Amino acid sequence: MTAINPANPTVHPELVSSFEALSTDQKLALLWYIYTEMGKSITPAAPGASTASPALAEGLFQQVLEMSHEEQLQIQRDIIEKKNVPVSREYGSLSHTTKLLFWYLLAQGMERSEVIPMPEDYQLEAQASQCLTQLQALDYSEQITVLREFVAPMGNESTEV
Repeated sequence: MTAINPANPTVHPELVSSFEALSTDQKLALLWYIYTEMGKSITPAAPGASTASPALAEGLFQQVLEMSHEEQLQIQRDIIEKKNVPVSREYGSLSHTTKLLFWYLLAQGMERSEVIPMPEDYQLEAQASQCLTQLQALDYSEQITVLREFVAPMGNESTEV
């Protein structure tokens, strides 16, 4: 579990805890739903954020694009599970806002079928659906903060190979 920075406490710890309790694939699905259901409000924050490093997010995204769909799915799982693999380590070294931008780029890639898409008939499980509903009920700045808290602890920050 990631420690909470006292200077920037978790806005909605119960929502972050609910997200953390989801399975890897439910986390992936929820991130997809967030960007598709709430995309018009969430997406402007990631690309234009002053602390985002678009070149780093784009570089990591390009690595994902070069993979097969099966490899793309596995690398997303590896990032969520903090596996000690190159892409997960690279993701782990990004700023929180750049991580948010990376997931935004993945969602765009999914919409363009460049990244493995969600199955058309996929349904969120109850707990993930509840997370989405709770997130949608927050105001814009809280949504961005909570979403950033969802993606920040992902990836492997180890420098050991």
